[in-house]
Amino acid sequence: MKILFVCMGNICRSPMAEGVVREVFKKRGIEAELDSAGTGAWHAGEPPDYRAQRELKKHGISIADLRARKIRYQDLNYYDKIYAMDASNYSDIMMMADKEQAGKIDMFMNIAEPGRNKSVPDPYYDDDKGFATVYEMIKKSAEALADKMENNKI
Repeated sequence: MKILFVCMGNICRSPMAEGVVREVFKKRGIEAELDSAGTGAWHAGEPPDYRAQRELKKHGISIADLRARKIRYQDLNYYDKIYAMDASNYSDIMMMADKEQAGKIDMFMNIAEPGRNKSVPDPYYDDDKGFATVYEMIKKSAEALADKMENNKI
């Protein structure tokens, strides 16, 4: 399984999702190829926001090696699942997709809370509490994703 997580700039939510899911999968022995990207290229080549790194470090997860990149059309064919962090990201990705690719795309929080189309809020302009909230949301969906993978429901 190849999974891509997408937010706006690929420096907060999507690299946090990549790191948390990687850790959850590692603990459960689940094999998957994980990556993250942004709908914009403003931060291409940059590491994740220091506050995202700091929040994950509190939970024993390092994302310091990740670098931001923009989603490419080829990603829509390559990845089995593409998870958007919010409705705007979802809309941007869907505009790139053809009918077949569109079936691979979903909101990340729909894994834990199916059908709610709940967005993971962008903590970039927030304080540290925003990053803690985002971590908790991502962790919830990461665990739900692992459950689905273990039960062959994804």
